[in-house]
Amino acid sequence: MTAPLAAGNVGGMGDVVDAALSVQDLVRERAASCERERHLSAEVVDALVDAGLMRMCVPREYGGPEATPMQLVEAIEAVAEADGATGWCVMIASTTSSMSCFMEPDVARAIFGDPGVVTGGAFAPGGRAVTVEGGHRVSGRWSWGSGTDHAHWILGGAILDTGDFELVFAPAEHVELHDTWYSSGLRATASGDFEMTDVFVPHGYSVPPLKARPQVDSALAHFPNFTLLAVAVSSAMLGIARRAVDEAVALAQGKTQSYSSKSLARSATAQIEISKAEATLSAARAFLLDEVARAWDAAVAGHRVTTEARARIRLAAVHVAESAVKATDMAYTMAGGPAVFETRPLQRCLRDIHTASQHLQVSPRLHETLGRMLLGQSADTSML
Repeated sequence: MTAPLAAGNVGGMGDVVDAALSVQDLVRERAASCERERHLSAEVVDALVDAGLMRMCVPREYGGPEATPMQLVEAIEAVAEADGATGWCVMIASTTSSMSCFMEPDVARAIFGDPGVVTGGAFAPGGRAVTVEGGHRVSGRWSWGSGTDHAHWILGGAILDTGDFELVFAPAEHVELHDTWYSSGLRATASGDFEMTDVFVPHGYSVPPLKARPQVDSALAHFPNFTLLAVAVSSAMLGIARRAVDEAVALAQGKTQSYSSKSLARSATAQIEISKAEATLSAARAFLLDEVARAWDAAVAGHRVTTEARARIRLAAVHVAESAVKATDMAYTMAGGPAVFETRPLQRCLRDIHTASQHLQVSPRLHETLGRMLLGQSADTSML
């Protein structure tokens, strides 16, 4: 029988969900100004770092919170509820920190041992790595570098001269940032392009994400990492949609309809729409948490998380993305004209949710792969 593994942070002091709730007021207050500046303020980043929210997947033995996947969902959701872009940056930094589970301990401690260090970048390939004595020389340019402007270490996917794919880590001072992030939503994520030019990356400072073996004995290290990224992306979308629905409720309770003396909250149409939006969002959230918890139980028990379980989680994540977009659209439409003004967070939620929905991890194209599996057909499951 396989021995159970360490389950990670299970509550009490240092609980990342409590930490996320504790920063909500500050994040909410600074959201509009961060969007105008197109990056998170130093004050917000410092608060997130102090709360341990930028490294939630760092193992306890390296001084990290080692959050469970369920805590990761709720913590990211809580920050994203206060502001979608801030929640997105928390998601990127913490999922990047999960690479600490697969690095040699001395390298993992060198990067992640300092609780003030933030990591970020892009998992997609964008560079090439040439083997040299002691490591690789890396050159390339990547898009979608969320949070790179406040990261101390930046990673990007690179193709080695052997043809293998690895994620390479470089100190931020060796990476050039390009101001290309002029987006409709998630503006404060500063998700611009970044570039490495002949950067030396020592052996050990890169990770083959699809082949890496855990270097720490914990359930989080054995939870499928690519699946965890999809869970985290969808968690940010849960928070954005929750804020949209709550904003619509608050607006409806105070708004009088045109050519009517009764509030929007007393309208049968509004009542039906907000009920549908709430059910849509809550059901998707429950599906995600249920599938994640089932897989987590298997990982804690020392069992491999099966391909079928990974597929169920990915299905739940895609469903969250689609449901979050639907619920946000319903809330925005129900709220009427006042929702279009910049002073209303609801319009930011609308832009943020549609921008987030473009992430590859929650693409509706996954339905084809997942549908093939459900119908007993062969399918490429390597990216699940």
